[in-house]
Amino acid sequence: MKKSEFEGKWEKRWHPLREEWVVYSAHRNSRPWQGAGLIKPKESPSYDPTCYLCPGNNRVHGSANPAYEDVFIFENDHPVVSMNAPEVNISPADALYKKAQALGIAKVVCYDPRHNITLSQMKLDQVAKVFAAFQQEMIDFEKNPSIKSVLIFENKGEAVGVSNSHPHCQIYATDFSFKLVEQQIRIAEQYQTAYHKNIFEEIILHEKKDRIRVIAENENAIAFIPFFARYAYEIMIFPKKAHSTLITLSKIELADLTAVFHQVVRRMDMNFHMDFPYVMSIMQAPVDGNKYPDFRVHLWLQPPYRQPGLIKYLAGPEIGAGNFMADTMPEDKAVELLKVNLNDYALER
Repeated sequence: MKKSEFEGKWEKRWHPLREEWVVYSAHRNSRPWQGAGLIKPKESPSYDPTCYLCPGNNRVHGSANPAYEDVFIFENDHPVVSMNAPEVNISPADALYKKAQALGIAKVVCYDPRHNITLSQMKLDQVAKVFAAFQQEMIDFEKNPSIKSVLIFENKGEAVGVSNSHPHCQIYATDFSFKLVEQQIRIAEQYQTAYHKNIFEEIILHEKKDRIRVIAENENAIAFIPFFARYAYEIMIFPKKAHSTLITLSKIELADLTAVFHQVVRRMDMNFHMDFPYVMSIMQAPVDGNKYPDFRVHLWLQPPYRQPGLIKYLAGPEIGAGNFMADTMPEDKAVELLKVNLNDYALER
């Protein structure tokens, strides 16, 4: 085995925001088994009379959607958390097996009245309305004393288990803080104490210096496949200035963040010539009245595909041991996405 054959293809990298090693073994892409075939998106009409998210249609509990023309937001008919969640008998003496009410607010955000369109296919000004709606929701949640933390997320595509293809995402506003956000806050505070620097700003500086993994950038926002990416096409998108949530972004900062996101999802679509699936999470500090100066809001896209037709399935090391085994190198995937000519994107709808 010659070391030169595997240089830059076989190594481990420290993930500073998860405090774990990620092992990269890109040389294994030539192994015989290559998984299932490509999941092709289904052709669908702009209006589906059976879709509970299309304008004018009845939802699960019989409520009719209005004839909306832009963004439409409503409380989920089958919520994970709710202010009307049933009371739970609590045993205060049991410090190990705890339980409590599943309190919170769960919402659905429909991006567009058309059933057969996604954020990457929408015009930029339409996507900007979606991001403006995200910001307004955060402003409202910050004023709600029952809410401590908010997760805005989109599960896009059948490959990540979505059953309704109408363009939408969800919002979970809870009375507890989300684990990965708590972890990142703790890590950022510890880094600040140890090095007197902000860990997120340092990550951005490293990516700008290396340059090879930067996918899109403008005056106020930047997107890159991080040095420590776990998924092949994993993308982090940051406002360049210090913001802990979407709430404090100015109009131009929000517009630039939206524009960078739009470039990223279009590149991913064009790279595989398909409506590319992903899980997107908007990572934000809690809205519990406390200050989190060391945390930085960011969009985190984790697509399941690592090759056309090949999904990255989590197995023994990831599920059983907690360390990710990546089959591709971040630099290779970034170069691949940067080769895409956005001018060739299909006509906007």
